Amino acid sequence: MADRTGYDEHFLGVPVPLPMPNNPAVETVVLPYTHFTVVLRPDRRMAAATAVCIDGRRLVEHVPRESSWQFDPRLGEDRQVGNDVYRDNSLDKGHLVRRLDPVWGEAAEANQANEDTFHYTNAAPQADVFNQGKKLWQGLENYLLDHAAGFDRKLTVLTGPVLHDSDPPYRGVQVPLRFWKVAAFLQDGSLAATAYVLDQSPDLTRDADRALAGAQAGAPPPLGAFRTFQVPVKDVVELTSLDLGPLPAADLMPVVRAPEERWKRLASHDDIMLRRS
Repeated sequence: MADRTGYDEHFLGVPVPLPMPNNPAVETVVLPYTHFTVVLRPDRRMAAATAVCIDGRRLVEHVPRESSWQFDPRLGEDRQVGNDVYRDNSLDKGHLVRRLDPVWGEAAEANQANEDTFHYTNAAPQADVFNQGKKLWQGLENYLLDHAAGFDRKLTVLTGPVLHDSDPPYRGVQVPLRFWKVAAFLQDGSLAATAYVLDQSPDLTRDADRALAGAQAGAPPPLGAFRTFQVPVKDVVELTSLDLGPLPAADLMPVVRAPEERWKRLASHDDIMLRRS
């Protein structure tokens, strides 16, 4: 895989650097693929962040989903979350870089990008329930590409799990309860960004003991229904301790809001704020 060039931080014409931990003591391994890069945390055996370049005008449609998940040969298998975590349970291998996002360009290039997304380094455990929150999350890139169609139809998307020390353990890994996504694009010639959080935390509206009552030793954590929020980019920085470069300053969502309104829960893509107010 020595020919993989990975994420291009100048893809939009203005630099959007690869997200990296603010703390240089946090170990990471940078793994370039075709049109995207994974920043892996070996201590958690999964990505801290991914970054993908999406060229909406050159996307290749109808690429068959025939690839199978595989370990990245550049990294020891003991530093990646493999199929043992997903076997015989209700956990899905959730693509971090969505399968079709890097699939653009010439046929061979697009096919290689498709196969590259099926490395375990590009997956994180997610509940297998499919509801409106997850549907919103999976369609964000398409919606944002449509919005960018009047400009140059290019999009940079940074995604990852929120890796928290309190994440519940399961089969030797900690299962993240939240995922984040930041999209960057040009709007009226200037850099613009929007941020989102997908929450699969169990329902703790009553009390933790009752919400976790169904948990059994050795069973996956009782994850809740997916909820999708648009959030300030700076909140993603605080949640993840990642350096997102110029993106907080380019945020289209106003951050001067009452605390209870700071995260905007999305019921549909029409709720997304894509203009400065």
